[in-house]
Amino acid sequence: MAISVFDLFKIGIGPSSSHTVGPMRAARQFVSRLARDGQLAAVAQVRVELFGSLGATGKGHGSDTAVMLGLHGESPDLIDPDHAPAILDVIRASGQLSLLGQHPIAFIEREHLILHKRKSLPYHPNAMRCEASDASGVLLDARTYYSVGGGFVVDDSALSSGFVPPGPQQLRHPFASARELLALCREHQQPISQIMLANELAWRDEASVRAGLLKLWEVMQACVARGCQREGVLPGGMHVRRRAAELYRTLCATPEAALRDPLTVMDWVNLYALAVNEENAAGGRVVTAPTNGAAGIIPAVLHYYTRFVPGANADGVVRFLLTAGAIGILFKLNASISGAEVGCQGEVGSACSMAAGALAEVLGGTPEQVENAAEIGMEHNLGLTCDPIGGLVQVPCIERNAMASIKAINAARMALRGDGQHHVSLDRVIRTMRDTGRDMSSKYKETARGGLAVNWIEC
Repeated sequence: MAISVFDLFKIGIGPSSSHTVGPMRAARQFVSRLARDGQLAAVAQVRVELFGSLGATGKGHGSDTAVMLGLHGESPDLIDPDHAPAILDVIRASGQLSLLGQHPIAFIEREHLILHKRKSLPYHPNAMRCEASDASGVLLDARTYYSVGGGFVVDDSALSSGFVPPGPQQLRHPFASARELLALCREHQQPISQIMLANELAWRDEASVRAGLLKLWEVMQACVARGCQREGVLPGGMHVRRRAAELYRTLCATPEAALRDPLTVMDWVNLYALAVNEENAAGGRVVTAPTNGAAGIIPAVLHYYTRFVPGANADGVVRFLLTAGAIGILFKLNASISGAEVGCQGEVGSACSMAAGALAEVLGGTPEQVENAAEIGMEHNLGLTCDPIGGLVQVPCIERNAMASIKAINAARMALRGDGQHHVSLDRVIRTMRDTGRDMSSKYKETARGGLAVNWIEC
């Protein structure tokens, strides 16, 4: 099994990769399958059921609207977030949904889209079942999909593969652990980014890899810029005020503050992360990195690199994302990046680790120092719960991204002050994260039934 950097980093919309991007992709896959098999014209009814975490927090995470948009034929990487509400308004007002935008059927949301708040399927906490019937009620097709984190979607056929998506049969430098990755770096006398680049050539040529990564960087920058301009209150009923725009104005108005307080750099890093995650919470366009809930960390640290590190350039951006991707693959293969599976340690923790290791490489670190930085970034996120208040990706998610961005930078700096030797390996930390996630109560895994989600007072 092989995972590309472009599997981990995908352009989508907020607020959640597993609860918004994944269900939209799954719904679209289902109706596309009907069209491929020549059954679309015979469909009279589609029924979708969401289970586990998807059912428990689906409303707050936009899973319900994502499903309807996916059935309509929209994809998370291409849909205009500003146009999505109009599509949903038409569906709800008319009681009709046009499958793939071409075959209208009756669709009443409360009847045809069911969220099971207390019912789960055995294989994964993010599950959804889609059924299509003809006018006589005869079942035409049924499929169960699992949104396994970071926008990855698999169906029943993936149960035997452990939810790892298929890839090229042969990579130039296959690795499944940090130990194997470091051995490859020593054998070929190359940094982690170059090992990762060689593997990416199994999918596309080098020019396409570079162009694709720089396109992701453009989307990240656009997301920060948009987040620095948008004001008001985030949707969802909690009345969370957007703060990035005001912080941006304050920092721009007093540039001399950096001369008095060197920690002003932290304010900028906080700003970058807040801007991204406020956009994500508002349903804006983000890059899953590796998830939407943790989408602000890698852009924030990458902004820190390009704006505060002398000599930063586009080549460094490409190396940064390749290194982050290599580290993310280790988490995806050996643990999880799904908050519904292992808690927020799998989302914010993984992103912090990826950003820390990537920054260490572009700052000149050896592969051993990169591995050390990634280990530090994850070690100090172990046990982090996913307990969103109101089932919304807002509190504590937005601030948590800012905190993890600073932690990632500090982890890289700590690792670069050492020689790469340390007591606990990245592999052991990843294994510990996986085991901790298995032991964690389900109420702390994106169900909004524990932690901060229940221990707050609404004013």
